[in-house]
Amino acid sequence: MNHQGTAMSSNSEPLFEAFLNRHDDEAWREAIATLQPAIHEVDRSATPIWFYFYPLALLRALQQAEDIDRLVRRLQLQGNYYLKDQIDSSHAFLYGHRYWPQVKAAVTEYAATARPASLDLAAQIREVAASIARRLNLDESLLVGITAVAFMTLQQVGAAAFKAAPGQISKVHNKLPGQVVRERGRDDRQGLLVLFKPDKQFTVTFDENDPQAKFKIINSQHLTTASANDKRDHTKRDARCMLEEGPIPVECRSASCGTCWIGVLGGREKLSEVAALESGRIKEFGYIDTDEPQPLIRLACQAQAFGALSIVIAPWNGVFGNYVRGHRSALEAMQSDS
Repeated sequence: MNHQGTAMSSNSEPLFEAFLNRHDDEAWREAIATLQPAIHEVDRSATPIWFYFYPLALLRALQQAEDIDRLVRRLQLQGNYYLKDQIDSSHAFLYGHRYWPQVKAAVTEYAATARPASLDLAAQIREVAASIARRLNLDESLLVGITAVAFMTLQQVGAAAFKAAPGQISKVHNKLPGQVVRERGRDDRQGLLVLFKPDKQFTVTFDENDPQAKFKIINSQHLTTASANDKRDHTKRDARCMLEEGPIPVECRSASCGTCWIGVLGGREKLSEVAALESGRIKEFGYIDTDEPQPLIRLACQAQAFGALSIVIAPWNGVFGNYVRGHRSALEAMQSDS
């Protein structure tokens, strides 16, 4: 089912873009849920995490703002929240990122066709992914997630900007997808000295493409506390990071600022369950609205680890949930009155 987006298409809009713009975040969530069984396990969590990182509702609110700078200040936005500035790099944490040049080319070609082949968003994504898989002689499941990302990227940035992006990818590891999945679920060996240690130690990976992007965490420690023990300079990678405060940006450690939100690629069952404070705050921030006890999106300052994890750090933070919900309600009221 399609849900009316916050910004309707003009008559001059290309058909494919007009079709995409009939879909809002809720419609996309339904499409991704439909696609989940078709996505390889290596990207089954990464794909919805990407969609949480780049919500369409926030972009629409910024586009419709009379004073964007004022709204940015009001929503306390920090970091890189515009997808248009990271067309080729936003999805580097997906295994399918390695196929981005071919996926981007195929979606660009598909968007230029006279008419969408189907009115089913998930079906269109599967169709394009299948065609790329045949061309590359790959398992289709490795391409479904990154193809969905390409569709949403095109919707947010427009066909012209999407086509104009170079299509170059960052360095990726050469591991097989099954190997990545196994490593995500593997806890560190404790060795014979575990009897003399007060607590077990595990590894948190925050960039699977960088073998140095890891830090140690003591059993039951909060993620931000463990991250702060990594004294390397992470400010060049992310300006929101404080010197000698680790790779996870953090300001308050009390669920007040939302700076430390992360996506959990692997090991979320090894994190403490979401307590009332974290549950309420992630909804207020607008990051995720769920009652799952161990969701894909967490506040690192509230999450305790009891095993090895693979995470991805969100590229921005803010407090936009209540604003977007109110903005959407006002638009729906106006539409119902017209």
